[in-house]
Amino acid sequence: MTSRIPRDSRLRLVRPRPLAAAPRAMNQRRSRRPAPRPPEGTPAPAELARMARSGLAGAARVAHWADAALRPGRDGASPDGKGTLSEATAELAAEDLGLTPAQVRADWDTARLAGLVEVHGDSARPGWRLRAWDRDDSAVLRGWVALFDAWSLAHPEPREYEPSAVAEVVSAMPQVLSFLQLSAGPVPVAQLLDLLGQRVTELRTERCEIPYGPQPEPVQQPPDAADTPLDALLDWALHALASVGALTYGDAQATLTPLGSWAVWVKLEQICVAAQSPAGNIEQSAEDMLRGCSQLRPNAARAEYRAWLAARTVGSAVGQLIDAARGEDALLRGLAFEALRVVGAPAEPDVRAAVDEATLRPYALLWLAEHDGIDPEDAHEVLTREEATWMWVDTAAAVADHGEAPLLVRHLESAIQPTVPMLLDEVRAVGHPRTVQVLVALAAAHPDPALAKAVRRAAFQVHTGGS
Repeated sequence: MTSRIPRDSRLRLVRPRPLAAAPRAMNQRRSRRPAPRPPEGTPAPAELARMARSGLAGAARVAHWADAALRPGRDGASPDGKGTLSEATAELAAEDLGLTPAQVRADWDTARLAGLVEVHGDSARPGWRLRAWDRDDSAVLRGWVALFDAWSLAHPEPREYEPSAVAEVVSAMPQVLSFLQLSAGPVPVAQLLDLLGQRVTELRTERCEIPYGPQPEPVQQPPDAADTPLDALLDWALHALASVGALTYGDAQATLTPLGSWAVWVKLEQICVAAQSPAGNIEQSAEDMLRGCSQLRPNAARAEYRAWLAARTVGSAVGQLIDAARGEDALLRGLAFEALRVVGAPAEPDVRAAVDEATLRPYALLWLAEHDGIDPEDAHEVLTREEATWMWVDTAAAVADHGEAPLLVRHLESAIQPTVPMLLDEVRAVGHPRTVQVLVALAAAHPDPALAKAVRRAAFQVHTGGS
């Protein structure tokens, strides 16, 4: 038996294209079909958002406290590279919020997984979802879905469980959740255990490959790897999903919450919760205008950019676009530089100054290369490998927040690394604040269980600072 964990598997690469073109792909409308309706009885989006705000209230409270209490120049994190709260900061937060330090740390971890805070080395900053928390229901729901995708990180398994068995259960749980969603009511744990056992058996069968040529004697698998009881792992998984608010678990049965049922349906339908384009883009701020254009075709978006620019002085418009690009939403970053391409030469001084800002540097270098006449297909060559990898993660974050799951899987083809393990190693090393969320979303979306397992392991290592 051999494993399909992609130690040597090569990405199927296409001819490199400018990474700035990746966000454009999100603007391409797919085949027109009626938007699927959620199952009957699903609460309205506003009610779902209220539930999500309630479930994440502790995480949002700690994130808001950190935003107000920890200003630049104050040391609030431990020097562990994970953005972990220092002992002094946790105690200060606990005193201010009337909590225990342990509660503060738990809420802080939840805030990180939900994207309410973003970690930058030994420090953290508010995520764009926190900024939009009180006014944007879709941002709240995306934050909850990010936590839902990371349920196995939010409630890590006990150390005594065999990692390979845990990975199998994590890979099998989407089918268990789908069954719960279709059941639309309480399901006995015994029935879920039977389904889990069937799915784990399927996964093990799918990993079996018939090798060619003479083979050495098979190595006996350690008994603890195969004998880890599935009932204990199912109990852990159901408790973990209950901890993020996806289901209720008790009296030997499990039931999806309205939020959990909706999230599973969203995954099954492969749709994203995306903000609708607001009317009157010309009247909007740069950020709102870009959000409004995010669902338009490229030509229609460029027409909107031109109309918006015509209503403002060049200096004011360019400044607003650069400010929008500095935000936490990676999609707006890419779109802002698309709008700056419409501005052209008058934007060059501001774009050249943006090269000195780490978050904007890859986008600015690509803009300048194209402005200097380099073919857009070749402009990516001006980026260092680290800059290209950082931008790959940034674009993946935009896809994870605003795109569909298949598009995130296809985004692998734009990576410059020749193998999946190399990509994961360099993604971990580049230190993008959205690395964990991107890897968790990619693992949840990818149809290959072995590759998804490797990506999920990398996400866990980034989250815990392990190797």
